[in-house]
Formats: sequence, C-alpha cells, structure tokens
Amino acid sequence: MDRPTALVPRHYVAVGPGPEDVVADPRGRVLTGVADGRILRLDALADPVAARVEVIAETGGRPLGLELLPDGDLLVCDAERGLLRVGTGDGTVRILADSVAGEPLRFCSNAISLSDGSVYFTVSSRRYPLEHWIGDIVEHTGTGRLLRLAPGGDTPEVVLDGLQFANGVAVGADESFLVVAETGARRLLRHWLTGPDAGRSEPFAENLPGMPDNLWRGAPGGPIWVALAGPRVPALDLLHRGAPGVRAAAARLAVRAPFRPTGTIGVMAFDDQGGVVHHLARRHSGYRMATSVCEAAGHLVLGSVRERGVAVCEAPAPR
Repeated sequence: MDRPTALVPRHYVAVGPGPEDVVADPRGRVLTGVADGRILRLDALADPVAARVEVIAETGGRPLGLELLPDGDLLVCDAERGLLRVGTGDGTVRILADSVAGEPLRFCSNAISLSDGSVYFTVSSRRYPLEHWIGDIVEHTGTGRLLRLAPGGDTPEVVLDGLQFANGVAVGADESFLVVAETGARRLLRHWLTGPDAGRSEPFAENLPGMPDNLWRGAPGGPIWVALAGPRVPALDLLHRGAPGVRAAAARLAVRAPFRPTGTIGVMAFDDQGGVVHHLARRHSGYRMATSVCEAAGHLVLGSVRERGVAVCEAPAPR
C-alpha cells in the first residue's frame, strides 16, 4: 500500500461530546449525533467563526451511525434504542426496529438505505455494550451482524453473522453489493446483493493500516470513504491468534482499564473495485480517534466518539 499523504486539520468546531458519525446533506451541511442523544445539523463549517450548530432532534439514547434518506429524514443507529427514523424538519423520532428474533437490538452501529426502500444495518457486538466496546475488540468475539429491514417491515432479518465488530456499511454505485467494515479484523467485506454471486461475501480490502469504522459515500460515482479509528496494534494481532480463554481474560482487564487513544488518525477512500483512491494520515494529532469522515463544501469533516467537536480538514486533490 502506498505511503499516505498528510491529513491536514484546518480548525475544529465544538458540538458536544462524541460526534461519532458525520454525514453531509446536498447543501453541504453536516449532521451528527452526540453522546447526550442530540442530533445536530452543522452549517458554514468552512469558517470557524461563522459555523452554526442547530439541534434538530433528541433520540433519548446514544446515536451512532446516520444515513440521510431521499426525503430528507434521517436513519439513526442508536446504541440504546435500536434503528430509528428521525424527522429533520419536525424532530420526530420513530423506532423502526428494536429487537431481532426476540433479542433486544443493542449496539446498532451503521445503516444504509437502498432505492427499493430496504435498509441494511450493522450490530457491532452481541456480547459487549457500547461503553465496553474495547472488550469486544480485545476478545475478538465475532458476534457482529449485518441485518436487513424490508420496505415497510418491522422485523429485521439476519443477513450475515459472525462478523468481527461490524461497523460502517456502504453500497456499490449500482447497488449490486454492500461494503461492510469489520473493525476487529482490519478489513472491508463485500457482500453481493445481485448477480451470479448474490448472497456471497468476499474481502473488499484487507490488512488495512488501521481499524475501519464508519463508511460514507456521497455521490453514487464518488469513492467510499472510511475512517481509521486507530492504527494497527501488532500485540493485538498476536492476541487474536490466542486461545479464547486468554482473549476473554484480556478483555476483562481491558474494560476496567482507562482507554487512551493514540495520536494517529487516518482516512481512506476506495473505488468500487476495492482500489485505493486516497489515503491520508496524521501522526501526533491533537484530534484523537477519528471514527467517521465525509466530504462537505470542499472539505473533509471528521467525527470522533471521543472528542467534543468535529475537525475540518483540507480535502485531497481529485484523482
């Protein structure tokens, strides 16, 4: 993999604790959700003085992944309440799904909507809640899932099981496949929806230089962006090859220890063939644990589950 180019933050805009995911609307505004349950719309981010932060809804839980719908409403993966639909005009919050086969839907992570109205979304872990996410990464439980909610339905079906901390999800330009981030495996997975390989999954990008988190795609012909929440940790790779009991013991220690993210952040962009379009990184960054990225108004905007604001960065030259 080519050496990354510099990821250059220009300024930061305070929004509240933990803007975990960021998505851009057609007007270049950015939407995000923070730890206290608020859904925010950010405007004029190119100017830190003129930037505006507007509360458009409150989920009553902990919003994570967001997905804009064609009518302007928002799909929200709430780690406590499940899959939600939020009205960006009136702030209404409706639960679309809060259980799977009788099991409460917890740690709902990221979602995508297709043109036929179906929704695919991920659950990162069935064993650990959001506040103990590090336990799943360490134990390597493989309890992540990709789920599908049919148009007009209220009962999700399991599409893929056994994923290593399933996270971001994006769709191919022709909707023939999905790309799913497996944070715990440092890879992106392609799951075919149509064609001769429908129902089959295969690697889309493997051995990433960091742990992939949320995915975002703007225009259908644009690249699929992925935020790398942290760099590769060789000791963790070694632990994952150990016995289940050893991993479980390490996880029990990890959830009790204070987590200190590194100062290395990165983002990548891929074409539909899995080729790298962009790779940007920064070491010793003051902005830690970038969990999401989107393009808005000529800039890259980063979100973080740890920080109290979003970072506005220089966008790379088109390729």
